[in-house]
Amino acid sequence: MSYGVNITDPYHLVGIYTGRILRGQNVADLPVQQATKMELVLNMKTAKSLGITFPHTLLGRADEVIE
Repeated sequence: MSYGVNITDPYHLVGIYTGRILRGQNVADLPVQQATKMELVLNMKTAKSLGITFPHTLLGRADEVIE
């Protein structure tokens, strides 16, 4: 089970920052940003091998379930 930031989101933010800097914006004026989308990923294969079961409500809320 993993709950964290989407892996591609920080790369998107870097691209936005780079574009602003290349357009001439002052680096000190750029706002501090952080990823806002969090993901819940459940690995059922590993959970099964460890003897762990997840409630159906948690399975329903997961962004990705690895079989």
